[in-house]
Amino acid sequence: MMSSRKLTWMGAAVLALAAIPASAQDGILYAWAPRPVPMTAWNAPNKPIWRLSEIVAAHKGQKSWHQTIVKDQDYTGAYIQMAPGEKTKTQFWADDRVFWYIAAGQVRFTIQGQQPFVAGKGFLVQAPFRTPYSLETVGSEPSLRFEVTRSGRTPLYPAEGNAAAPTAPGKDYIKVSYRTGPDPYTAANKPYVDFWGDFVKRPPAPGNHPAVIDSNNFMNIIRGKGMPTPPDSNKGHFHTDYNEFWVIAEGTVDYKMEGMPVFTAGVGDVVYAPQGRWHRASWAGNGMSTRIAINPRPEGLHNFDADAGAKQ
Repeated sequence: MMSSRKLTWMGAAVLALAAIPASAQDGILYAWAPRPVPMTAWNAPNKPIWRLSEIVAAHKGQKSWHQTIVKDQDYTGAYIQMAPGEKTKTQFWADDRVFWYIAAGQVRFTIQGQQPFVAGKGFLVQAPFRTPYSLETVGSEPSLRFEVTRSGRTPLYPAEGNAAAPTAPGKDYIKVSYRTGPDPYTAANKPYVDFWGDFVKRPPAPGNHPAVIDSNNFMNIIRGKGMPTPPDSNKGHFHTDYNEFWVIAEGTVDYKMEGMPVFTAGVGDVVYAPQGRWHRASWAGNGMSTRIAINPRPEGLHNFDADAGAKQ
């Protein structure tokens, strides 16, 4: 027979549980989330989708070119083609990472503290802050990369010998000294991920697979098998205070953006969702598809429709 003290404790526990809304017991929370009025627009160069085939066609006949296709308060993203044998200067960023998706050709990365390596199509590469690096196209074909940097930043260059100071619009480079060195690589932030080798040939367990992750950067590999396109009643989700974009690494992905019909993105295409705007991505086709999500918030809030049960 239970003691009166134990019965009292159990009764209190039941009452306390009953006082919690069923939704909270299920892990679902509700809030009033602000959305911009009018909706956040796609301000140039941003647009719902940049198709890689159209970008390349616009630069037909050029051996080397640079086209910015993403620019907002957090990131600047550009497709950059370099001719065979072309090499960048050695540079680094004071307080921010830089990362790349290799779309075509082969690039030799020389990164301080690492053995030089050659990255081919599908590689995801990063250099932490204060880590000098250079890139060089190797082989007989041009290289093409999607490069993501933090907006409003200007690179630094190692001061070596008697080389002249670099130049940049609106900047005056002066020689300085400093003590705080490069941010180290970690198990979570490796120099590179070979997408076709690490994910296609040796598929990891389902779930999130960040290629870049820290308090201010998130480059997440999202891979899955094609599925029927959800109905338009499935709005997806929106983000309150930040934008998000994706580069397609494999297959095709269907997107539903608020105010637009469903469209399909292919390999190398870049899709952009402004903050506050409903958006939904789903793997398309019959095979495997992969999108590389890029945003500044690894723990960013996903706002789902109140009737969606906090999922899409």
